[in-house]
Amino acid sequence: MQFTHLDSSGAAYMVDVTEKQPTVRTATAQCEVACSPEVLEALANGTVPKGDVLAVARVAGIAAAKRVPDLLPLAHTIGVHGCKVDLEIKQDHVFIEATVRTADRTGVEMEALTAVNVAALSVVDMVKGVDRSAYIRRCGITAKSGGRSGDWSRELPEA
Repeated sequence: MQFTHLDSSGAAYMVDVTEKQPTVRTATAQCEVACSPEVLEALANGTVPKGDVLAVARVAGIAAAKRVPDLLPLAHTIGVHGCKVDLEIKQDHVFIEATVRTADRTGVEMEALTAVNVAALSVVDMVKGVDRSAYIRRCGITAKSGGRSGDWSRELPEA
């Protein structure tokens, strides 16, 4: 197996995408925050002491998608042209999905994955005073389109 970010001596480097043509690319990632029934009820009723958890998490996820090169040293700076972060209260968790779009030389999988993870961290941060046992689970890329490798999708495995 050959890793694209390692040279022939095994040293890490940033892949040169100068010659690649920009194409429309999309990636979707999902994540869950498992939490207590009390927290889920407070989220549904808007009574979490720290405020509107879902709104804060949505904005945190969008902001995070735009900061990936600051966090991942080999990630390219790309134009994040669209980012949608959705949060939904489910039976035993908060479901988070982010879709990121660009027209650039490299994909946005890391941007989508960062968006859902930072949104999940925001949820945990805002509910930890009510439920210290809240935790993040089932994070992963569920779809991508565009680029040389084309379209791809999957369901995340059950927890």
